[in-house]
Amino acid sequence: MSDADDQSPDPRLSDLREKQSVRATFKLSKKAIDSIGLVAVHMGIKQKSLFDYVIEDVSTLEKTAEQIRGKKFKDTPRVQKTYVLSRKTINLIETIARTYNLPRDVLVEHAVRRLESLIRSEKQKHRKRKELLVEAADQFDRLRTLFEQAGQDLGEDDPFCRHLAKTISACDKGERELKNFIDKGNALEDF
Repeated sequence: MSDADDQSPDPRLSDLREKQSVRATFKLSKKAIDSIGLVAVHMGIKQKSLFDYVIEDVSTLEKTAEQIRGKKFKDTPRVQKTYVLSRKTINLIETIARTYNLPRDVLVEHAVRRLESLIRSEKQKHRKRKELLVEAADQFDRLRTLFEQAGQDLGEDDPFCRHLAKTISACDKGERELKNFIDKGNALEDF
């Protein structure tokens, strides 16, 4: 294949540098730190991706900066925390913070608040998931009772009972996975 056949453009060094991971330290409230950690763990998303999500939308970040510019900020206790971000994200934070004359920690704190509506939504879903898990557990119990009845009526070596035993085994595994998922989500209840 010749170079002329290759239709994809060569990557630019600047594009590659924007994707490079860098460490950045911010002083954030415990609530902001917890929000980032909770969403990352519960949704299975890397914290770097979360920062990209809350920072990448330039117009929303600029609106946030406009809304908080000139305000006095509460003397909220803050904790120093280091995160891994893309160079593009940290550059954007610094540019907007400088443009609006804001401390970058304050800008990040307010940008992270966008996650709170997601957490509230997930909290409501978590309550519903717990209700559904109770219903599912009842159905699994009914299936186990059916298996016992089938074993008495047909004998445990009956092909139907063997197939039902495999089904119950799969259900047991599924029930454990559902319970583990719900347990991970229990952190939402305290938020």
